[in-house]
Amino acid sequence: MPKDDPQHFYYEDGTPYFNLAFECDWLFALDYESKDVKKTDHLLNLLNENGFNQVVMNVYSHDVSWEKDPLLAIHPEHEFGGKQNIYPFLGSNEKPDFSALNPDFFNHLDKVIATMHDKEIVSHLMIYVWNKLVSWPDMQTKEDNRYFDYVVKRYQAFPNIIWDISKEALFYGRATPEYISERINRVRKLDGYNRLLSVHDYGFCKNHPDEVDFISSQNWSHTLYQNMLDAKNEFPKKPVFNIEHGGYEESPYTVFTGAYIDAEVCLRRNYMCLFAGVYTTYYWQGTSWNVIIYNPFEQSADFYKPHFDYFKHMQEFFNQFSFHNFKPHPWQNTNGYNLTDEKNGTILIYMPKENYKVTLWHLSKENKDTATMQWFNTLTGEYTKIEDFDKNRAELSPWRGKADTILIIQKK
Repeated sequence: MPKDDPQHFYYEDGTPYFNLAFECDWLFALDYESKDVKKTDHLLNLLNENGFNQVVMNVYSHDVSWEKDPLLAIHPEHEFGGKQNIYPFLGSNEKPDFSALNPDFFNHLDKVIATMHDKEIVSHLMIYVWNKLVSWPDMQTKEDNRYFDYVVKRYQAFPNIIWDISKEALFYGRATPEYISERINRVRKLDGYNRLLSVHDYGFCKNHPDEVDFISSQNWSHTLYQNMLDAKNEFPKKPVFNIEHGGYEESPYTVFTGAYIDAEVCLRRNYMCLFAGVYTTYYWQGTSWNVIIYNPFEQSADFYKPHFDYFKHMQEFFNQFSFHNFKPHPWQNTNGYNLTDEKNGTILIYMPKENYKVTLWHLSKENKDTATMQWFNTLTGEYTKIEDFDKNRAELSPWRGKADTILIIQKK
């Protein structure tokens, strides 16, 4: 992140990086014990085609603790939790042998991350996870340190790595802040390439902001926009990344519902993060955890198909209207959400479909001579034609009641 714009991500050459992430914790397991990674390649191609450029993933997870959908017994090809043949140590998760690491496991993970790199997809790699029934060695033992140090030494060589010490690092009563801080220090000493680092725990990031490169937030609240705006304002020198906002789009299987499963509502929550000026993550129940439907659009007609296309439209929109140029102006949020590019004279107003109109208090009829207007449909990616600004028509979305839209007002 450059000093003159510390709240946004950039590539090393200065190109802005619009971080649009996709959670897939069990990606390491998809083609395990196969000679190739065809299934992994297929899924990653789908992500690439639909604008996702980062995968939030675990080095290893074992299984989930919640009840599984009975339909998975009919489709075991989509179930990847609980497999005893996949384990980063010798032995198995049921009967672990921590005396050495399992080279086959890491040889396969190499292929996965290399395939991601070929497609310019970042691996947001969570080294630990505490709530997925993993048999870990005791903390701070030589076995624990061997695993952790090996992961850092091996995967620092991949250019597409972001470190994350642990998913939900301080949940579940296992790790302490002191342990997480010590792990961060280990990464800093071992990583010769200074890869970016964060911790999937807002409490830790908030209390230790100088130890992380960006702030990770997990926030399911109804007041998501305001909470993300508050976080952005609290950390003016760091990017903020909502890694989990409680929106988990439905799938053919009920995996983990969180607070929201409707595709349009989940999309809106991602936009609420973006219009607060922070980055965001998409979850689909068919890929985020132990279930992986790697080819959802090749399934039978009765299988639910995810709306990856919504995010393709999102990525393309913010390629056209560069996210790093915009800042939220909440005082302009009458009944929508605002982002403004003051340098280029562009105003974006996000309008939920339930709103009859958006009231533009800060614009007048006289802007007709100085500005243009256009609407963007977040579901279809359609734009209306560009025309002179007319306040009366600008306040009424052409898709009201049908789709959330973005009003684009640009200086002539």
